[in-house]
Amino acid sequence: MKASLSAVPRVKFANLPTPVERMTRLAPKIGLRELWVKRDDLSGLALGGNKTRKLEYLVAEALSHGARTLLTTGAPQSNHCRQTAAAAAKFGFDCVLVLAGEPPTRYSGNLLLDHLFGAEIVWCPKDQREATLQEVFQKLWREGRRPYRIPYGGSNALGVLAYAQAVGEVVEQGVCPEWIVFPSSSGGTQAGLLLGCKLYKLDARIVGISVDLPASELRERIFQLCCQASDTYSFSVSVRIEEIVVDDSYRGEGYGIPTQADIQAIQDFARYEGILLDPVYTGRAAAGLIDLVKRGTIPADASVLFWHTGGTPALFAEAYEKLFSPP
Repeated sequence: MKASLSAVPRVKFANLPTPVERMTRLAPKIGLRELWVKRDDLSGLALGGNKTRKLEYLVAEALSHGARTLLTTGAPQSNHCRQTAAAAAKFGFDCVLVLAGEPPTRYSGNLLLDHLFGAEIVWCPKDQREATLQEVFQKLWREGRRPYRIPYGGSNALGVLAYAQAVGEVVEQGVCPEWIVFPSSSGGTQAGLLLGCKLYKLDARIVGISVDLPASELRERIFQLCCQASDTYSFSVSVRIEEIVVDDSYRGEGYGIPTQADIQAIQDFARYEGILLDPVYTGRAAAGLIDLVKRGTIPADASVLFWHTGGTPALFAEAYEKLFSPP
């Protein structure tokens, strides 16, 4: 099993293993016996994040295909796009990002870093993102720029391997939580954690807090990713759709629009533990975690691991800076 994971080509550039830290002040504040944070915000590439793990596999495949350009897509403050742009700079690729939305009046947060890493940006309406991505791919190919297309969030069968591997990392660090809570969006991280828990025999309840999609849609996406990864890499385990837990109760007014609970969770992590969360992903997942404990869904005597997927630069985006500024 471990051999099959290690046999897949991977370019190692992340700072791994990322630390696991016990939250001694925040846990009693929110009513938990034991709270750990897996610090994938410290994974090392361009201020870190969960996509760095996936990019180790995706960049390896791009190199093996003789690619010259990394092409991917996301929102204007996409953490995935920022890390892809940094990986492209590190390995000498061109980078083209298809971003859904309108060009801003000034660049800030992740978008500023995309520019700093030298990425070319193509803007399009959100409902035309996939079509635009395909058009740009074909244009790059015609121009001889040999594009390698990375899916939204780096979430495909190959990207899933990164978080199956990451479960083994947690086990080796000696942490055996009963619950693992994290933000879920493109589905690859959750699919990897589900498969990894089976492969490494970690008996933990995996709870993805949806930051945007309805639970039914995200659950189906995760299930398909689990099936694709199991089939492609001949895993001895599989995931049933009934095992996939997605909580979509905390989406508020939608993607990238922080609720008051999100803001409070970000402040609590900062003021009790000195840990920075972001307003789109980890802040929302932390708010969900805190509420699940408050409602008793997660028992007070449980051991919980909050998987920090990164996103720090979004705190400095123009759209969010006033949320955390003094009145």
